[in-house]
Parts: sequence; C-alpha cells; structure tokens
Amino acid sequence: MNLLLQRNPIKDRIAIAGLGRSLYARDRGRTELAMVLEAATAAIADAGLTAGEIDGVVGGGLHTNGIDPAVVVSALGLPAVTYWAGVRPPIGNHLTAAVNAVWSGTANAVLVYHSMYRLGRDAFRARAAAGLPDGRAIMGDGHTESEPWGLFGPTGYAAWAARYLDTFARDRQDFGLVALNGRAGAADNPGAVMRERLSMADYLNGRMIREPLCIYDMDVPVDGADAFVVTTTERARDTPANPVLVHALSMGMTAHPEEHLTASLDHTGQTVSSQALLARSDLGIGDVDVLFPYDGFSFITLLCLETYGFCNPGEAGDFLAEHWDQSRHRVLIDGRVPINPHGGSLSEGGSQGAGHLREAVLQLRQDAGERQVSSARAALLTPGGLFFNAQGIVLRAA
Repeated sequence: MNLLLQRNPIKDRIAIAGLGRSLYARDRGRTELAMVLEAATAAIADAGLTAGEIDGVVGGGLHTNGIDPAVVVSALGLPAVTYWAGVRPPIGNHLTAAVNAVWSGTANAVLVYHSMYRLGRDAFRARAAAGLPDGRAIMGDGHTESEPWGLFGPTGYAAWAARYLDTFARDRQDFGLVALNGRAGAADNPGAVMRERLSMADYLNGRMIREPLCIYDMDVPVDGADAFVVTTTERARDTPANPVLVHALSMGMTAHPEEHLTASLDHTGQTVSSQALLARSDLGIGDVDVLFPYDGFSFITLLCLETYGFCNPGEAGDFLAEHWDQSRHRVLIDGRVPINPHGGSLSEGGSQGAGHLREAVLQLRQDAGERQVSSARAALLTPGGLFFNAQGIVLRAA
C-alpha cells in the first residue's frame, strides 16, 4: 500500500448533520423532482438549517442525467450557492464530493441527494422495444446504450458469479443466505418494499434471470429519494440531531475497471478500495457495530466479506452460515453485528447505497427504532460493485 493512501486529514472533521427521505415504492406516482425536494427539505429541517444556510449541492439520479443540481437550487430557492456537482451513483461519490467541498472551504453546508425513478419499468421496456439483450445498461451505471460491447449489469455479474461458484466449488445457497438476511431485515423496516419472509426453498425456486442469479439476487427497482446535509463536525454539534462523523472514505479502480476486461477477482476495484479504507481508518473490521456491504447483486456481498478480511476467498458462504442466528433468520457476526439491518438493496429497494447510508446514520444516531443495534458507535459501508465504482465508508457516532 502506497504510504500516501494512509493520509486522512479529514478524519472525523466532517459530519452528516441531517437526513431526509422520500419513501421507496415500486411506483410512487410522483415525479422524480418532487421526491428529491421532499427528501431535501426534510434533510435541511432535520439539520436545523434554513435554505439560506445551504451553500453547496451535490446530487443526481440513477439515470445518466438525473435531476441537475441547478434545478434543485432553483426549486428550493437557495439564495447563495458556492459549490455544486452532478455525480453518478453510488452514494460514495456524492458523499466524497460533499466532504471534500466542506473540508476545502468551498462550501459550509452541502445538501446531498440521490433519487431513483422508473428504473424497473422504463429501463427494461426500453431495452425490449429496442431489441437489446438484458445485459445492456442504459441506467447511468457508467455505461451507455451506445456501447455495443461488454458484459454490463446482470450479464457481467452473472458471469463472474458463475466463475466464483466453479472456482471454489460452492453452490447457490451462499447467494441465498444474502437474500434471506436482507428480507429478514426488511421485515422490521416499514419503509422497505419487500417485507415478506423468504425461505431457502423460496430462493432456490425463484425465477432465474441470468444463470446463476435469480430474481432474489438482484436489487429491487423502486421510486424514491434520500438526502443528507454535510457540514463541519464543529458546526454539526450545534444542530438538533446527533451528528455522525465521516471517519474515512475511499474509492477503488484498477487498470482494467470493466467486467469483461478484469482478469480475476484477486485484484478488483473493491480490493483497491478496501485496502485504502482500512489504511485510512483507525478502526478495523472488529471495531464495527453494524455492517453495510453492498448488495446490488448478492454476489457482491460475498466478495465484500472476503475482500475486507472477514473470511478467506471462497469462504463467505461458510462465514454467513457460521454466524447465522436461526431464531432471527439473519446474520449476526459474533452474535452482535448485523448485516444490512434495513433490508439492503435486495429488499428495502435498490438505492445505489443511499439507503445503506441513511440506515447507518440512523443506527449511529440511535434513531433506528425496532432495528436499533444496541450501543452502535461505528459502521462500515461498501457502496458500489467490484469494478469501476467500488467505494468504502467508515462512520462514527459523535
């Protein structure tokens, strides 16, 4: 690891001071802008600030264009904005841009937002109408419809998932444990869209989308939005809600950051991101009270556990089974650390990590209700996939 990667001057100096949400649903029947504004106004109010005190805006939707920050500035009537950025998901991009803006002095209080809108309906219908195969991505994930090559989205992850199962002589039950754990968490989350209990038999009988990944291995398309307010820790201590400190951030990409160009799973963007995050953090994986591995595809969660050192390569399924709490139908690492207690992308709804970030903030503020993890003080999040958008976040309670 390059020693420069261990520098972390922003450690605990920037905080999330407010959050808001426009509830997820399979179809909200509202415009994307309306949902963004609902979440944004709630976040600003939660931070105890006014529109006049927000001088930075970072956001975008799942689609390549999403909702432009200028539209949000206008709709909210923010009078004096000194920093803005339109970013692509996952949510680590948004948070990193906001943290850097506050740390540099470019802005004092940054509104961060992310929205999802008509992903499942319009994206798949557009592909079908154009005669495109399922794997072609048109959803702002770093690729565009004009690229006639590659293994994107379900196609790429299904291929790598199959290679994983073959390499380590594993079976689909490993993926199923991720799906079952998410559904158990969602059962305690009134805001989740998929709350019905899921058995392993249900999982194994799920409709196959692209071998070996079935419908329960892929995140649930939803309408909705999340928003956060990021400011200095010093200023956040004067806000109504308990601030949550941004302890460390990372991103990761290799020389071949595409699904079809990556040579093996031994060195991916997630590998780079995990090494950088752990080098920058004072906390190790044993210090985490709640874990949020990304689960846009169940396979990503298994790789996260192995890449971050919870277990050896090929052993994530055994790790999940070893830490399975039968009475609660979910994973509790060492009997205390839950994984995605809100349901994650597979059950709460596909939010490109925004829902994971919201739940982490709620847990560290002790505001998670029935899902609350006792005395939660630190959270580890790994938004994004394995290739071109891997990220890591460590948060601490103030």
